[in-house]
Amino acid sequence: MGILRHPDFRRLWAADLLSQLGSRLSMGAIPLLAVLTLDASTLQVSLLRTCETAAWLVLGLFAGAWADRVRCRPVLVYADLLRALLFASIPIAWWFDVLTLTQVYVVLVPAGILTVLFDVAHTSYLPRLLERERLLPGNAKLAANHSMAAVLGAGASGLLVQWLGAALTIGLDALSFLWSAVWLRAIRATEVAPVQPERPNLRREIGEGLRFVFRHPLLRPLALNTMTTMLFQAAAGAIMVVYLVRGVHLQPATIGVLSMIGLLGAIVASAVTEKLSSRYGDARTLLVSSTGIGVAFTVQALTGPGWQVSWFVVGTLLAGFCIIVSYVLQVSTQQRLCPAALQGRVSATMSFVSWGATPLGSLLGGALGTAFGLQLTLWIAGLGTLAGTAALYLSPLRRLRTIPAEEVPTPRPSQSSGDAVVQRGGEPDGRL
Repeated sequence: MGILRHPDFRRLWAADLLSQLGSRLSMGAIPLLAVLTLDASTLQVSLLRTCETAAWLVLGLFAGAWADRVRCRPVLVYADLLRALLFASIPIAWWFDVLTLTQVYVVLVPAGILTVLFDVAHTSYLPRLLERERLLPGNAKLAANHSMAAVLGAGASGLLVQWLGAALTIGLDALSFLWSAVWLRAIRATEVAPVQPERPNLRREIGEGLRFVFRHPLLRPLALNTMTTMLFQAAAGAIMVVYLVRGVHLQPATIGVLSMIGLLGAIVASAVTEKLSSRYGDARTLLVSSTGIGVAFTVQALTGPGWQVSWFVVGTLLAGFCIIVSYVLQVSTQQRLCPAALQGRVSATMSFVSWGATPLGSLLGGALGTAFGLQLTLWIAGLGTLAGTAALYLSPLRRLRTIPAEEVPTPRPSQSSGDAVVQRGGEPDGRL
């Protein structure tokens, strides 16, 4: 069982498990709702993902500075409850035959804001709950939830859309948020409030997070590579369902089953990431897995009718494996190298440069798909992702076998958030 013997982490893990599955159901059902029920165009479908992720561009950095000032668990609980209400409105409107594409956009925008707050707080909360040496196994278990949800959700969303309809499938996501809120509320450990700066300065606090990431020789290339990957992944994801339905002529259930088979790679990755990291070194494993993501998206561009659908399965299988390996190692590296007092801001900075690229990528995919065709857009996305790994190969990462567990100076607020007393080793007051 390992890390799951930790009772409060087990509750966090249980909260995450079904919530991830519900989110995956919505991820598959929302574009199918737009294509099959609301007759949306390629550009309109790409705008769905843009609405859902645009909040990262506006609020991502502010959320990090805010998360460093507050207890994170209440943020997680209330974000789940509010998202449950928002997503429940879609099946209710469908039931009364008043659902429109405009309402879906309106739901996704505030849901995206809540997701930003939740994700930043979630990443910041784990180091408050676990000791640093337990962060890698903790992140691996949470990544396993992503993997399980990716596989089960991909298959289930297509089958449920064909059986229940897309709107009712989205309603199941609302229930999953309620499940998550109940388990998060059950965590027993007291989360001590962070030390507050006597003279808060939000702009300066955000700047501290940005400077830490972009002056760090390892975090900077990781951030740039992830930004490129997310940009082109979003471009491909924005049009993939449209291409599979209108270009390859697949039914929703078939799309779900094929995605489920391909995403089995994510489950394998969550089981072997620690072993690969121990055997080959986390730096080398991270470099290879990041390159594999670009190869996988390029392979997906070969997808076509008939036997060529197998390229979609192969590409998704490889992408699922490499994304999980890369994610676990990157997040664990980020948490290990970051001072405790900067966890929220560094997490938000990394999320801002990566998730902030997602709405831009969705727009890019819709625009390219409309102008040049869907399959050519998939080729551009795959080759662009592959080119983005240059940031890693030109960094010190390529010369390392193992990423060093640096002892990081820990700033503590004094007269203002910009003044810091440097403390080596240990945690600042108010943490853990």
